[in-house]
Amino acid sequence: MHVIAENIEYHYPGRRVLSGVDVRVSQGDRLALVGENGSGKTTLLRVLAQELHPQVGTVRTQGTRAYVPQEFDTPPHTTVGDIIDTSLAALHDAAAQLETAAHNFDHNTGSLAELTRILEKVEHLAAWDAERRITEALTRLSACTRRETLLSELSVGERYRVRLACTLVERQDILLLDEPTNHLDEAAISYLTATMMNWHGAIIVVTHDRMLLDDVATAILDLDPSMDGKPSLYGQPGYLAFRFAKNEAWRRWNQRYRAERKRAIQLEQRLDRTYEGLSDEWRPPKGSQKNRRGTRARIHVKAADRLVEKLKAEAVEIPPPPPVLNFPDLPAMSPGWDPDSPLIDVRNIRADHNGHTMLDLPARRITITPASRLLVTGPNGSGKSTFLRVLDGSQPISRGYRTARDDLRCGIVSQESTLLNSINADAHPTCFDLYAQRALDLLSSGKLDPENVVPVAYLGLLSEEILDRPFAELSAGQRKRFELACALLAMPHVLILDEPTNHLSIDLVDDLTQALIKTSAAVVVATHDRQMRADFATWTHLDL
Repeated sequence: MHVIAENIEYHYPGRRVLSGVDVRVSQGDRLALVGENGSGKTTLLRVLAQELHPQVGTVRTQGTRAYVPQEFDTPPHTTVGDIIDTSLAALHDAAAQLETAAHNFDHNTGSLAELTRILEKVEHLAAWDAERRITEALTRLSACTRRETLLSELSVGERYRVRLACTLVERQDILLLDEPTNHLDEAAISYLTATMMNWHGAIIVVTHDRMLLDDVATAILDLDPSMDGKPSLYGQPGYLAFRFAKNEAWRRWNQRYRAERKRAIQLEQRLDRTYEGLSDEWRPPKGSQKNRRGTRARIHVKAADRLVEKLKAEAVEIPPPPPVLNFPDLPAMSPGWDPDSPLIDVRNIRADHNGHTMLDLPARRITITPASRLLVTGPNGSGKSTFLRVLDGSQPISRGYRTARDDLRCGIVSQESTLLNSINADAHPTCFDLYAQRALDLLSSGKLDPENVVPVAYLGLLSEEILDRPFAELSAGQRKRFELACALLAMPHVLILDEPTNHLSIDLVDDLTQALIKTSAAVVVATHDRQMRADFATWTHLDL
């Protein structure tokens, strides 16, 4: 079993995403795809899954494959049971095939090799144990087990967990996963990690999870620009080893570029002097060999020209500087505020939805004070997102109370954005348009100080070329970056971030972690990201 992709090139209208990409994985390989948001990770995964056909290059696979995208469309009225039955069908077919083959086997003329092949396939798929294993996978991944539940009633994360659990039980030869830990809690990540480590075939995974890279990846393919113009393959496992090797590669690229520029300047000066010789030396002293002098001058000019052209042909591109997050200097308070007064205070709260209790914190008081830090953890379904919505005031409470300063500015990044669904896609608004509208909305509601507005281009989250593109065309990671920019727009006193690492590139996660540690604003973070939780280990901790 293997996947071999050669010289893959893929274009969207007016934009090339992949160029010169080679991928080769076989049994036992676990390849991680990394790179900046918009570098083409998901596109490459879809090409390898043969959902997309590249304009240039070929993809060859041997063995069965399964692809679990970040989001997927299902027909209306599809239930959890439908997804389960689809996954079980192949396993039941294999078991039925073995039963038929064994029943009809002729010991005199039958092929024992064929019967053995069918038996080995059924044993590998563990088809006789499929019902139990799929129940276990759904439970371990905190996925919905109610077969009658419509997928349309589930959140993006809940749908993903159902699909992931069913796909893992299928035991396909080649497993393609797109950001699989985005919607998993710590226990579910442990289960997924163990499953991936014991996978019999090949795995290709797009991920920003630094610990998953440490635990699982046997190699890392970085789609960011490189000196030779092709993605870079790092074979030494581990995130820190990858980080060091990537930094060294960029240093060598920058060093070579500077050396080439220095050599180019020297050659240009030499060429200028040679041309001056051509124009000034046509009146040699009497008795000199004029023709020979002229010939030698032309030879020097041609030689210098050839060196310049050779240098241009072999020159590397300008190495793009590593992206840097320009995190604004957020305020802890506004002038005149009492530093001992809470910014947000919640007590004895309970939040209900459609008759179900989403969050219940009896006899508990949580206060957010200036420059404070709060890390919120807990398994899926424990109420982390509900708690953050109570803090920002968007979630009604059925018991207890919440108070906050009237002039408090909050920056909010939700786990599941609704921005794409709320805009008029037919109007094709650009990021600049949406950012300006966001600023006007905050200004009209009195939640924006005109003297303290963060320009979106200043943050370094998205290039001006991307900001001028329609928002609907952005990748999931680029949309997440834009939502982070919107949260910083009004220079908030409090940042409330729900799973902020989801869909973001590894480099940006590193920068964001350091920015949240250093900022003067109060910060509340709910996350399953194990490395981020370790980085925030000294923060006040609320485990739901």
